[in-house]
Parts: sequence; structure tokens; C-alpha cells
Amino acid sequence: MQTTLSPTQLPQVQDPRNNGTPLDLDWIMAVQANTSAIERRAATLPGRRSVKKDHQAAWLCKAISLIDLTTLSGDDSAGRVRRLCAKARQPVRADLLAALGMQGLTTGAVCVYHDMVATAVDALAGSGIPVAAVSTGFPAGLSPFHLRIAEIGESVKAGAQEIDIVISRRHVLTGNWQALYGEMRDMRAACGDAHVKAILATGELGTLRNVARASLVCMMAGADFIKTSTGKEPVNATLPVTLTMIRAIRDYHDRTGIRVGYKPAGGISKAKDALVYLSMIKDELGDRWLHPDLLRFGASSLLGDIERQLEHHVTGAYSAQWRHPIG
Repeated sequence: MQTTLSPTQLPQVQDPRNNGTPLDLDWIMAVQANTSAIERRAATLPGRRSVKKDHQAAWLCKAISLIDLTTLSGDDSAGRVRRLCAKARQPVRADLLAALGMQGLTTGAVCVYHDMVATAVDALAGSGIPVAAVSTGFPAGLSPFHLRIAEIGESVKAGAQEIDIVISRRHVLTGNWQALYGEMRDMRAACGDAHVKAILATGELGTLRNVARASLVCMMAGADFIKTSTGKEPVNATLPVTLTMIRAIRDYHDRTGIRVGYKPAGGISKAKDALVYLSMIKDELGDRWLHPDLLRFGASSLLGDIERQLEHHVTGAYSAQWRHPIG
């Protein structure tokens, strides 16, 4: 797995935002998903790409730069969020970063509930790390629509630069693509300059065909990212779902010229899993998607495992997990 871009180098030219397209029902209804073929392809991925030694360390540092470091617990406190933000600023121990020559490495963002946005914004001031807020009645998305729209506005007002919204799953399950499109357009408009990640909750959509069609509708409606899961469903990010969604992204780019980002979330906790996802993105979408403006991992425990792997690379010994606290 090699790339022409340095693992932490940002692209020189940022792509324009996805302003969406008119709803094209013919395109949507033509979308199919060959589940058995997708599952076979996904099953081959863990054994097809292998990186070792310095190359592995570089790609793990790349993965860190793509993490939306997340806390979405009912017992979140200002102290916990501040500790998480400190970890986002310094995701790996300074001595390890110095040994790797990777000073200045940070995570891609910090993701919190609305009530903690102001705390996170204050804790990250001057770092350049954006704050993402989960919104619109997260995780179920079943609160009154006007309140979901108002919640977006409040999070933007509090300083969130990214909004992770949840779609109404019933629109997908009933095939009401016009309703999903209209909902997504309204949410995109409410975000203003803040980028919007559309959470599909793929574990609740029934089929990969529904996942593919919902991905396409959300992109048509102006989503800057499409995201697998809230992390609260019984099944979250999987390789077959990822393959389905990134191929929808590729199709959208081929037809419109617009790049939309991708965020797998939930269940990605091991460094080796992150490497598999990175190799899939490189194979299917190319190097341009290997940057924080187009790829994020929704995770928390993933960072701890990556830090353990990096310490092993530097020292030759594995350390206990408690030596690499997240917050």
C-alpha cells in the first residue's frame, strides 16, 4: 500500500463543497447492490494489503490524522471533554512522535453532543482542530423536525464547524426518496458554512441496496460526508457497507465531478482495522480521499490501540493499554 502523498500532507487545493443536484429518481431506482459479490470482495480485503515497519507506522499516523475523537455518553462532563481535546491536540506521547519525526500530528476533529460544543471549542482554541456536533435528535432522529433544525442552528451558533445529522430511517425503508431528499436539503441549509455529515444508520436500513440509494439521495441533497452509523446501532461500520457507500461516492463523483467525504463509525477499534479501511479507500477512490477533508474515522478506543502499535514500532515492546489513556 503505497501513495504518492506523504501520510500527513494535506492537499494543496481544497475541493468545492457539494451543493447537491436535483433529485434524479431514475438514477436512484437504477441503483442495485449485488450483496454476494460485495461480501466476497470485502472478505478478501484484510489479506490483500500488508504494510510493515516504517510504512505501517506512517499509515497509522495517517489514520490518527483522520480520527474524529468522540465522546457521546450520558455522563459526559466538561472535564472529560477537556481531557479529550487535550488528547486530540497531542494524540501520541511526545517522545514517540519525536522518534517517528511526526511532531505536530493531531486528530481530524473532536465530536461531542451539543451541550459540550462550547467547552470543546474553548479547549481547542488556536489548534485548528474543528469541533463536530451530533445533532437532529441523535441517535434516533425522531424528535419534531423543527426542533431538529433548531438544534443544528444552536450547535453552529456555539461554534461547531461540522454537524453530524441523522436521517429518518423510515424514508429509506418505505422508499420515500423525495421526503429523504427534502429533509436532507433543509438540514444542509440549516448548517450554513458548517459541513454536514449525513449518518445513514446503515445497520437499520435492511439491505445494501437501501444503503446505496440512501447514500446517493443524501449526496444529491448536498451532504459533505456520508457516514455509516451513530455507533448506537446493533451493527455499525462493516466492510460490505463501506464498499457499498464508497462506490456510491465514486459514482456521484464520476457523474458530477464533486467529491463527497466518507466516515465509517462504530466498531473500528483496532489499528489493523484502520489499515484495512485505508487500503479499501485507496483502491476504490484513490489517494485524494486519504485526507481529513474527505475521510474520517468515528472512534475513540482506536487511538489507544494505534498508540500502542506505534510504541511497539519505536521500542520493540508492547505496553499496557492504561499507558495510553484517551482522556
